[in-house]
Amino acid sequence: MTSTGPITAPPAGGAGQLPDEATCYRALSGRDPRFDGWIYVGVTSTGIYCRPSCPARTPKPGNCRWFAAAGAAQQAGFRACRRCHPDAVPGSPAWNLRNDVAGRAMRLIADGTVDREGVAGLASRLGYSERQLQRVLIAETGAPPLVLARAQRAHAARLLIENSALPMTDIAFAAGFSSVRQFNETVREVFSLTPTQLRTARKGVAPGPGVLRLRLPVRQPFAGWALLEFFGRRTVTGLEASRFTDETVSFTRSVRLPAGAATFTLHYDGESLQAQVRLQELSDLGPLVARLRRMCDLDADPEAVDRSLARHRGLAAMVRARPGLRIPGTPAADELVIRALLGQQISLQGGTTATSRLVAEYGEPLPDNLVDGSVTMLFPSAERLAAADPEALAMPRARGRALVGLASALATGALDLSPGSDSRQVCRQLLSLRGIGPWTTGYTALRGLGDPDVLLSSDLIIARQLQRHDLTDDTSYLAPWRSYATVHLWNGAC
Repeated sequence: MTSTGPITAPPAGGAGQLPDEATCYRALSGRDPRFDGWIYVGVTSTGIYCRPSCPARTPKPGNCRWFAAAGAAQQAGFRACRRCHPDAVPGSPAWNLRNDVAGRAMRLIADGTVDREGVAGLASRLGYSERQLQRVLIAETGAPPLVLARAQRAHAARLLIENSALPMTDIAFAAGFSSVRQFNETVREVFSLTPTQLRTARKGVAPGPGVLRLRLPVRQPFAGWALLEFFGRRTVTGLEASRFTDETVSFTRSVRLPAGAATFTLHYDGESLQAQVRLQELSDLGPLVARLRRMCDLDADPEAVDRSLARHRGLAAMVRARPGLRIPGTPAADELVIRALLGQQISLQGGTTATSRLVAEYGEPLPDNLVDGSVTMLFPSAERLAAADPEALAMPRARGRALVGLASALATGALDLSPGSDSRQVCRQLLSLRGIGPWTTGYTALRGLGDPDVLLSSDLIIARQLQRHDLTDDTSYLAPWRSYATVHLWNGAC
């Protein structure tokens, strides 16, 4: 049990399936950050739960209990460690890999579905009864949906307490609590501090009114420059902006959220990823953070991906050049599929220009307090595009008709691209729509839904790169990381 021999990173397929206790304890003894977010340790002698890399003294094996989710540790009566902040670690990569009900439910909970629609709404979205869903999540995580959502609310509350000067009453309701009393009790139970004590103990100074600055935890290695440069090469006028210097890179854009609009700037300096956020409604902070994490693929397991791809001689040099490369996702999958349609069979610059025209004509101006430099617009809503005259759109008529048909499917809910959607079903639905081909479907699965195993061989650049690097034979051996291979090939062509 106290062996300190070498251990491997957590297996890729086992969210909810903890490693054996010996492996968990070796990770804790070695303060292995690779296991942060995969497992949590509750220490019975102190009543505190930690991440494996916590710098505190290692407890005895008999005093350790292991959990697959922070909410499960909290339900068991453990408080969050004040030194390692286990609620603020990267999430388990497996929740984003899994397309089953547990994985989809965890993504929806992170997006705030339980706070907005209750457990009944979550179950309905997944096609399960509440009782069935409770059983699945307890079996997989050790906690029911309400407890997992409560952990999300506690994390959102801590972010607001430590990164704003807002009154506690405003924070309570913005974080999703139904009363100030519930907010106070939860913060005390989870962090063993009152909200006021949490604010007093914070580091740094809160930014100006209306602005939140957040640090986004990420597993290393992390190719942050390459990720933000990817976004920057596709900047849409009015919707997005990017800035590159020798020392830093940043990317700014607007986005629609469940309760209102927001703008954010992602900033990377070679060491950490920061977000500066402006929200129309503070209750959208939790969903925005979840979407930023998916957009930047921050919960990925980069060591497992790199180790697998580097086995092929055609990819090994690319992996060495950009260790920790991530899938460049999106905070708005509905928007991305429309942008993908506009970019079908034309150049990157042509697709960006067409999207900029669409935003200028059908987009919605941002509220004045959210405008950030040249970012002044929201992407057109699906409802507005569905009502457009396809003959009047500044594009070939066939593409205009396809765009209006796609927007109609999104507006009516016939096509669901929410975090809890089934990617296989989405792909089938997309291919059934007029004017949607394999490239748009694959691109949406890769970037819009975060599917880790899409080799976009129908992309002209990827097809050339596959030939150049002798990857034209069967690529099934690259599974389940073919999306990362696609991104490496894109970057290798630049």
